[in-house]
This record gives sequence, structure tokens and C-alpha cells, in this order.
Amino acid sequence: MRHRNGGFKLGRNTSHRRALLRNLTTSVILEDRVETTVTKAKAVRPHVEKMITLAKKGDLHSRRKALSYLMTDIAVSRLFDTVGPRYGDRQGGYLRIVRTGFQKGDGAAKAFLELLGAEKELDAKRQKSDDIKSKKRKELEEAMDAAKKEEDKKEEAA
Repeated sequence: MRHRNGGFKLGRNTSHRRALLRNLTTSVILEDRVETTVTKAKAVRPHVEKMITLAKKGDLHSRRKALSYLMTDIAVSRLFDTVGPRYGDRQGGYLRIVRTGFQKGDGAAKAFLELLGAEKELDAKRQKSDDIKSKKRKELEEAMDAAKKEEDKKEEAA
């Protein structure tokens, strides 16, 4: 019986579970929004909140603790430069879990794990990707039109 044993085992051994939580924490800090299962989102929430609390302290010891946990140096610099100052006056509750539906293979409940206050950055990323897609679409249409004109010229010549 697991009475009063906190935490989520996630069907993994200790090292695999720790690696999973470290990777998810790093991804949330880098991307501001990650889609995962609801159980993993609930399991990783305390880890992300601890990292943000370290970033709010901002001293050397906190930076070294974050470096020992997060997977990349870029994540640590983003955590201390961007994410931490964003929540300077907030006393916890930095994450939101938004359920999105069910996974195709096994029917697991999916959710977005996102940082609060990152809506502007997420909208900017979304707008940038939409601009890139529309630019590629326009180039493809122009290439198709040019190919069709060339094909029409060959048919007229024959």
C-alpha cells in the first residue's frame, strides 16, 4: 500500500523519472508552453515552480542549483533573465494546466503546461510562424504559376 507516499511514479524507474522531469522542466522554461499528459504536467509543476523561485532569488547559489538541475545553460540564462523577473511580486502559482483532449494511441488525457504571463511571447511566436508559413505558401504558388506558364508555352510550341 502506498499510503501517504507523495509524488508520481509515472511507470518509470527512479533515474528515468528524474530525467523525464528535468527534461520537461527545461522545456517549459525554454518554450513557455509544452503539451504533455495531465499526469506528467501535475508531476512537473512543483519542479518548475521551485526553479522560478530560485530565479526570483537571483543569487549565485540559486543559479548554481538551477544549473545542477536544468539540462542546458540556455535554459538557466532564460530562467534568470526573462522568466524570474516576470514573477517578481507573485507568490507562487506560476503555471497553468489546460486540458486539451486525449492522446491518439492510448487515450491518455493531454494538457498544455504553460507559464502565466507568457501570452504575449506565445502570440509573437505564433504570428512569426504564421508569417513564415504564408511566405512559403506564396513562394510555392508563384513557383507553381511559373511552372504552369512554362508548360503552356511548351504546349503552344508543339
